Amino acid sequence: MPTVPSASPRTASLRLGILAGSGLLPRRLIEACIAGGRPFFVLAFDGETEAATVTGTDHAWVRLGAVGKSIQVLKDAGCTELVLIGPVRRRSLMAYWPDWRGVRFLLGVGRRFFGDDGLLSAAVRELETEGFRVVGAESILPTLLAPLGSLGRNAPDADALADIERGIDALKALGRLDVAQAVVVQQGVVLGVEDTKGTDQLMRRCKGLRRVGRGGVLVKMPKPDQERRVDLPTIGDRTVKNAHQAGLIGIAIEAGGTIVLDRETVGELADRLGLFVYGFEKR
Repeated sequence: MPTVPSASPRTASLRLGILAGSGLLPRRLIEACIAGGRPFFVLAFDGETEAATVTGTDHAWVRLGAVGKSIQVLKDAGCTELVLIGPVRRRSLMAYWPDWRGVRFLLGVGRRFFGDDGLLSAAVRELETEGFRVVGAESILPTLLAPLGSLGRNAPDADALADIERGIDALKALGRLDVAQAVVVQQGVVLGVEDTKGTDQLMRRCKGLRRVGRGGVLVKMPKPDQERRVDLPTIGDRTVKNAHQAGLIGIAIEAGGTIVLDRETVGELADRLGLFVYGFEKR
């Protein structure tokens, strides 16, 4: 488990509400709270949060659309700060089975429901109107964020850097439409754009679109003006494995704007597979 700084006197008395999606990230944050002595409570979502994530913690289960109940549970648990962490599957509007508070929220969201950043930004504002303070996961676990430069021994060459710049430009344009956080670029050509099926599926698609010659690069970064306290792009060892299987030569991520699960493991695996994992400066 990563080294975690001790909780400050201010945060030690504030109970953190962890709204836990799927994957490993919520559990890593829970472990950080335990190691740092930070009081916390986990709100788990039916059909999203893994049961193992909340094992041995103070928690409650709710439906994703039960907005009113979720807010009340968090208040009853004494939470003052909240963190939203871990992916949640995008579903159709009615699949959420929203309660009355949820209906009111979704009506207020309107067309922003169809874009991830618009929806999440609205969710943050809704929680803040209830008196909660929404914080980023990196405020509890700073080592989550990607550093500048290479994570391992390998680094991008001039051709790969050109593909990275092409990917950054593409993501800036797409991000203004609240569309994607990742693209695959090979030899200056954008082979694929991330959709609701995620980054792993993007790389699988691009494997069949590979051009002859030097392999491509996965580029990931937040959208312009994104609400950075939630839904930062994330990579882990699975991302590196899938990039290798797709014939890519590396992964480029925005330093300070991308979460890296188990940074040391990612760097070691990239070295072993001959890929680079490179953190570029925010543009």
